[in-house]
Amino acid sequence: MPPAGEGTRARRKHPAGEEAVMRDQLLGNTQPVLSISLDPGESVVAEAGEFAWMTDSIEMAVGEAPRLAVYTAIGEPGVVAFASKRPGCILSVDVGPAQEGHLVRASGFLACTPGVQASPGDHGLALCRIGGSGRAWVELPGDVVRRELTAGQSLRAHPRHIGMVDATVAIQVAMVHGTPGHDAYPCVVLSGPGAVWLQSMASQSEAGL
Repeated sequence: MPPAGEGTRARRKHPAGEEAVMRDQLLGNTQPVLSISLDPGESVVAEAGEFAWMTDSIEMAVGEAPRLAVYTAIGEPGVVAFASKRPGCILSVDVGPAQEGHLVRASGFLACTPGVQASPGDHGLALCRIGGSGRAWVELPGDVVRRELTAGQSLRAHPRHIGMVDATVAIQVAMVHGTPGHDAYPCVVLSGPGAVWLQSMASQSEAGL
């Protein structure tokens, strides 16, 4: 993740056909804000009504998926910003047709460029799959630790401390029996190859683990 105040550039096809460069910038440190600068005709997709602020040239329209909206700059460049809901980090994730994509906490999806799809995962966890082509932004609570797992290497983690994983990582949910007098608790076995992003702050309770 770039330091707060610095930006990155996401390349995408402009509606007219030429390649355009979209600039994103992180503002603040403890509970950062994602600020995205759009040229006329450029759009980003996010949950409806979840923007923090936007300039006059930004128009919001109903998206293709439920609860999503498309924010488009009309007539002149504009800026739309999205604030993280908890103290933590905002990460940018680039995906492409040749990649497997990523699995991220459903509550962590912040925004994406058109062409990126977010669909429910199928591992019994509150994860959604990010694929397609473009860039997505996700928020993870607390500090984030990235672990790279090689083929055959495994890591056990509490499900609420899993922020994001490469879709190449195998996921197995198990129950670990506690000490006498305590109930069993869930544990997730993550097996490589692929990267795992672990979060120091546990995710709030969601549908699934």
